[in-house]
Amino acid sequence: MTGLSDGSLFDMLEATVKRSPNVVAVDFMGKTCTYRELLDAVESAATGLYALGVRKGDRVGLCLPNTPYSVKLFFAIQRLGAIAVNINPLYVEHEIKQVLGTSGVKVLVVTDLALVAKSAIAAAKASNVERIVVCPFADVLPWMKSVLFRALKSKELLHLTPDKRLIRYNDLIADKHRAPSVKIEAAHDVAVFQFTGGTTGVPKAAMLTHANLLSNLKQIDHHIAATVTGQQVILGVLPLFHVFALMTVMLLGVERGATMVLLPRFDAKTTLDTLLRTKTTLLPAVPTILTALLREKEINKECFSKIVAVISGGAPLPSALRRQFEEMANCPVIEGYGLSETSPVLTFNPLNAVRDGSCGTAVEGTEIEIRNIDPPHERLPLGQPGEVCVRGPQVMLGYWGVDSRENPFTEDGFFKTGDVGYLDRDGYLFLVDRLKDIILCGGYNVYPHVIEEALYRHPAVLETIVLGVPDSYRGQAPKAFVTVREGFTVTEKELLDHVSQYVSKIERPREIAFRDSLPKTLIGKLSKKDLIIQENLQAQQPDAAARKVS
Repeated sequence: MTGLSDGSLFDMLEATVKRSPNVVAVDFMGKTCTYRELLDAVESAATGLYALGVRKGDRVGLCLPNTPYSVKLFFAIQRLGAIAVNINPLYVEHEIKQVLGTSGVKVLVVTDLALVAKSAIAAAKASNVERIVVCPFADVLPWMKSVLFRALKSKELLHLTPDKRLIRYNDLIADKHRAPSVKIEAAHDVAVFQFTGGTTGVPKAAMLTHANLLSNLKQIDHHIAATVTGQQVILGVLPLFHVFALMTVMLLGVERGATMVLLPRFDAKTTLDTLLRTKTTLLPAVPTILTALLREKEINKECFSKIVAVISGGAPLPSALRRQFEEMANCPVIEGYGLSETSPVLTFNPLNAVRDGSCGTAVEGTEIEIRNIDPPHERLPLGQPGEVCVRGPQVMLGYWGVDSRENPFTEDGFFKTGDVGYLDRDGYLFLVDRLKDIILCGGYNVYPHVIEEALYRHPAVLETIVLGVPDSYRGQAPKAFVTVREGFTVTEKELLDHVSQYVSKIERPREIAFRDSLPKTLIGKLSKKDLIIQENLQAQQPDAAARKVS
């Protein structure tokens, strides 16, 4: 890729406003604002944050569900050269306190929804956070919905007690003075702290610069420019605090002058109604959202009549699910791959050349090498699995405040992703699994994703997770957890026989446990971590050995 942008994320917003001042920038439950109105709101919020003492390099925490505040405050932070710290609003107090302490947040932004704000405010008060900005949810709703919300949901709102650290959003934006301009060095100045489990499972803040994020925007544009053209409407049902939605909804939306249609949470029926109402053209999603939409009784082709493409990320996309959704929506579902540390996109399947089981080819300017998992990390030949290592302008500066001995980069500057995969002769990347998820089975490496793909080939399987469990003979053995599609019945033996067609004897699950549902993260990814916690808790029960999960 030739060069990096010397501008900032705020410069990008200003450029879009000059091109498209009267285009609708944000649609929230039917209430809209134009790009000119968005810029005015950003300037007001930036002035208010400056008055609170926020300066270049300071950290401002955004602990918000998807609302117009998410966009306004994010760009207000960029306007000041400060750093946005994205925080999951459904974290418990301990988790939020850990993020606040690690990143050194100076100002925290929350909504007045008690469910998602109580823990954040408690964590902030127990930390070194100086001020807490409280944003009224009802104020960003359409007039009638706002009136009804205040009348019917008052018990769900925070009732603030006097505290000098608290400031209401409307008071924040009351100052009409304009904050001074700030010079941004795109390649060096950090725009976002994106928290991630990294390659070790310990939460860390990936430092993403303005250049990282702007470069990734250019890479995505280069990959989809030929097919995703014209005025776009992007549905933001994935949470904007997650790096996938941050890039494919908010930043891509602003860069393209698109309308960002935001929903505060995922509900299948509401999502389908919104697709129909707004004539959405681009749908970023995770596989579990696509599964949930297909299960909704009111789904019909008209909901997807304007969609140019569905962008699937966040988790591996089963081939059968991709084909099923493409048939319903009559549009391509393209799978990409990336990490919080890479802004996030590393690969995309070309819209007209999707390859089953692959997450696509490298975006422009990105080098991907498959290296031996063990030192000295030598490069492996095509088709042989190893650790996926990447280098490109979208790769983070590093982790904030992490001991230099935990260096995630190779000596020649490649980032070690912690993922296992291989490249084919055409440069398509196929992921096998996470290094930490590999099952060590009798001296063999067993990859859960391979078993999960085999299970997904059975028409009765809706969702599945495969874990390694202790085994007295082999050390570890695969165990599969499965939810069954509505209207189907299947036995454990039938699934084991089915899987045996596609995997070796050593990879065959020792057991298949049927569940009504499987745990998921807030963005809808199946959560192996939460399932492991559930399994460990169950194993501690006195009669666990005598019981079989069903």
